[in-house]
Amino acid sequence: MLEVVPLGGLGEFGMNMLALTWGETTLVVDAGVMFPDLELLGVDRIIPDLTYLQQKGRAAALVLTHGHEDHIGGVPHVVPYIDGPVYGTPLALALVEPKLQEHGLQDSARLTVVRPRDRVTVGPFTVEFIRVTHSMPDCVALAIHTPAGVVVHTGDFKIDQTPIDGEHFDVHRFAQLGSEGVLALFADSTNIDRRGFTGSEVEVVEAFEEIFASANGRLIVAAFSSSIYRMQILVDLAAQFDRKVAFVGRGMIENSQIAQRLGYLRVPAGVQIRDSEVASYPAQDVLCLTTGSQGEPMSALSRIAIDDHRYVKVGPEDTVVLSARAIPGNEKAIGRVINHVARRGADVIHEGIKHVHVSGHGSEEELKLMLTLVRPRYFVPVHGEYRQLSQHARIANRVFAGRDPKPDILLVEDGDILHFDAEGGRIAGKAPVGRILIDGTGEVGDEVLRDRRHLAEDGLVVPVVAINKQTGALEGVPDIITRGFVMENSQELLAEGARLLSEVIHQASVEERTEQGLIKEKLRVELRRFFRKRSGRRPLVLPVIMEI
Repeated sequence: MLEVVPLGGLGEFGMNMLALTWGETTLVVDAGVMFPDLELLGVDRIIPDLTYLQQKGRAAALVLTHGHEDHIGGVPHVVPYIDGPVYGTPLALALVEPKLQEHGLQDSARLTVVRPRDRVTVGPFTVEFIRVTHSMPDCVALAIHTPAGVVVHTGDFKIDQTPIDGEHFDVHRFAQLGSEGVLALFADSTNIDRRGFTGSEVEVVEAFEEIFASANGRLIVAAFSSSIYRMQILVDLAAQFDRKVAFVGRGMIENSQIAQRLGYLRVPAGVQIRDSEVASYPAQDVLCLTTGSQGEPMSALSRIAIDDHRYVKVGPEDTVVLSARAIPGNEKAIGRVINHVARRGADVIHEGIKHVHVSGHGSEEELKLMLTLVRPRYFVPVHGEYRQLSQHARIANRVFAGRDPKPDILLVEDGDILHFDAEGGRIAGKAPVGRILIDGTGEVGDEVLRDRRHLAEDGLVVPVVAINKQTGALEGVPDIITRGFVMENSQELLAEGARLLSEVIHQASVEERTEQGLIKEKLRVELRRFFRKRSGRRPLVLPVIMEI
């Protein structure tokens, strides 16, 4: 029996991860991250809960479809649960390697390069890699040949008829698989609510030509650091319009170096300059490619916008282009950056003004074409919020109408266990799923997040009390320090709080006073009650006892 469990990416954008099991062998497809909402204070990224993999007792291999963060960002956290190799295309693995090194996992021998039309065997599975087009090079779909039948996983794709690198979507192989018979299709649903076809990457060239022709000063373009095709278009235009190119921001510098090393980004000799050299060239002769298209506070563009970047300044003659779609939830941060850039007098251009961005995901017609080519027995929409998945299911129903036998559509969510056997395919239970919150130092527990929210909403109160070590008597007047806690008559209130602390200590027995844990708890409870009554707030109270 074939068991398939989506561990992330269904019901959200990001965190894409799928596990397939036959007998003792588990194969994992992708290991992505998701970026946090504003209410997840101090959280840098989110990965899927890996309990299911722990229960399976280490997977046999990890297979990556392409190098975007929502598919590879979680690899360092997943690799400890994988016994065998990590398969991926050259660019995907080149982007994974520094992540593993950062986590002290320099096991590059496990990284196994594959190319389209290659096949690898993992226990009872044979995984075939099929070329698809997307917004970056080296993207593949998977045809996983299992004892129960062929499972096709599209990865992220659109059908680009004029790809910048000349590597075309392998329509022929998908059609071939469809005619041979496919058990199940797991297909990207991201853009199902966009009608028609998604534009080719070359469609942005015209708008950028206009921008290059009319820009008088420095030109700064913010894009995702993984948008290698966009980088190539801009580098070519810079060479055409006699501008030097500087890559600005850590991600942009690293990824441009990786792409050049692998031959995916070609920069003509003499065109590239370092970010530190930008100021030494006339403004009209420079193009800066930067990170920060989503308004990330520490990104290069955000620092340039508030005049805080070491090398790049923006002024009244300059043009700033945001060449990316706003990820839902980032609109405020992006708006803030645009406002700061406008204050510097620069011209700001974004997707709403000119055609400076195209999506990397197929729209409704491309997704219909995929369904028609593959003709699976079972169809499972993946990658998207529930509304995208359900819309994809509705569209599939229309595509399959009148077909005999009509394929079954399984609308599933993270953790649903799919079983495929002689009796067919069905949802057979629920696996443990959820999310693990990660900050710079490691995992963030629920209680840490709860404390951060508590601090953000109600502030912090630190009563400092000095107690004589021998007698247990109070030394001096207790001091109350507050942070993020606003009240009327705060001086009077704090003086009253200090008197309350003195009373609590006077009324306590000598044993209680000299037992730090007991007296701390007593002071904490009394002070919380006092602030709740007097201010309606419930600050986090952390007593400090100094023994003298």
